[in-house]
Amino acid sequence: MESDKGGIVDWDIKWGTSLAFVRLGVSIGDVGMAWGVGVFEVGVEGQDVNVTQAQLSWVVSQARRQLRQVSWCVMVVVVSDDPAFLTTFAEWSLKGRLLVWSTRLLVVTRLPREDLRALLASHWTFSMTNTMAINAETSASIKRYSMLVHLPYSPDGARVKQVASWTPTTGLRYLTPLTLFPEKYTNFHGATINVTVLPYEPYWQESIEGNTTSYSGTDYKQLVSVGQALNFTFRILPSRSYIEVTDQVEIRKSFMAAQICGVIPQRLERFDLTFVFEQTSAHFAMVTPVTTPSWLSFYYPLSGQMWIGVLACTLTVCITLVKITRRKMWQTRHGVLSTGSVVLESVGTLLGQGLYGRISTSQSNHILVGTWLFFGVVVGTAYRGSLIASLTLPRLPPRPETIEELVKVVDRVTIGSFAASYKKFFLNSESSAFRKLGNLLGVGDVKDELNAALMMKSAHIGDPQNLQLIISRNFAKLDGTSPLYIGREGLLQVLLAWPVPHDAPYTPQIDKCLIIISQELNCEDEKYISEKIAAAVHKQQYMNLEYVSHGSCNK
Repeated sequence: MESDKGGIVDWDIKWGTSLAFVRLGVSIGDVGMAWGVGVFEVGVEGQDVNVTQAQLSWVVSQARRQLRQVSWCVMVVVVSDDPAFLTTFAEWSLKGRLLVWSTRLLVVTRLPREDLRALLASHWTFSMTNTMAINAETSASIKRYSMLVHLPYSPDGARVKQVASWTPTTGLRYLTPLTLFPEKYTNFHGATINVTVLPYEPYWQESIEGNTTSYSGTDYKQLVSVGQALNFTFRILPSRSYIEVTDQVEIRKSFMAAQICGVIPQRLERFDLTFVFEQTSAHFAMVTPVTTPSWLSFYYPLSGQMWIGVLACTLTVCITLVKITRRKMWQTRHGVLSTGSVVLESVGTLLGQGLYGRISTSQSNHILVGTWLFFGVVVGTAYRGSLIASLTLPRLPPRPETIEELVKVVDRVTIGSFAASYKKFFLNSESSAFRKLGNLLGVGDVKDELNAALMMKSAHIGDPQNLQLIISRNFAKLDGTSPLYIGREGLLQVLLAWPVPHDAPYTPQIDKCLIIISQELNCEDEKYISEKIAAAVHKQQYMNLEYVSHGSCNK
């Protein structure tokens, strides 16, 4: 609100009744607002409180729809000297998601300085976002305007600080090295922030020895690197479930959840997500099908085509020899062989039995009999060898490897509590297999559900690395085998990020750190990574980086 001469424009305004939303830049033709300025007024004098709140709610929604969503840089000016009005605005702007860090909020008021300081410190909208207050201290003899900002993290802790002042005689005078809208999150000055997380190997591991709790895992190391770059430490808030982890993020009790979270639309209704730093796929684990004793074990050594060929050859030889015996060309010293004896001799030789002295009296049949004997030796030897091999290494029944095969054989599918929102995601899918999976899907603990899978037709969906660790640690036998297996085909590709509150003003700084970490994954020197992150953050190497909350991961 500086004039061309560096002063303050003296507005003739009606205090406590108006909100002015100002867009920096060109005009907004799409919303019909000339010069890029839209003014909305909410009356408070002589009105019921509920009516005022309803009007304010409508104003915030209209401002967000018409200004913020069509402009990347917006300034919001609130003019009022009513603390109740300003408090209501702070609450509704937070609920209506009006402000992000790129949106500057300017509060113009005539409240007593101590009341204004308490107001700025008591609401997220004024204390955490990109907000500055102009306090008009005017009288008949003096006009003075003080510019105050709330710094949530400073060397002296959270405090309200006056950065500049203006009077008609001195003009605009800066009182600190800070700008009018200072950056608040490049340096947390050693502050301790609240973080929620649950152990989820190998991303976050927790070990307790006596009274000491230590952490490890990729998410933990990543959080430590971000903390070293932005100069903060963290406190783990207790959580009993993943729902409680994200609930504390949603109500802004937790700074963020340092826990991998798949990016799906249903989750964005409750919280935002940081830069996508990893990509994985969801797999299922279930019991390995086992073989059961069956007479078919004698059938498996040869293929179906081979059995048909052996049967055809046997019938051909039997019919030929029967015709020969009827012409008395094959007979023994006991006389002509009967049809049953011919069949018995043919099948017997195929099974490795001799002719028992029954030799044909016709020399011309020796070729036929010799060929049949040779055929019997070859087939019999091949069958016996294959039978021994199949009994030693039995043929395993087919096992599901894809989602289409999975939904056909199981009665129940479970997933961890952290992924309960996937049920709605699957049910809204265009794939019939995913919709059927959504109908079968339930929530359960990974160990309990894998134990249940040993006794019923069920499967559990999770991260393949986590499933492999749980199976090898709790279900592996001494010989290294396991009754459970992990499906070969991933159910879906999952982008991983960290949950943060809606429109959290510090998210861009977290994203800058995560971008650098994802680019330096091949470097094992953690100190080098931390120093590089800090250099990029404090030197603002990524100031021109277009911030995309849920962009793709460029590894």
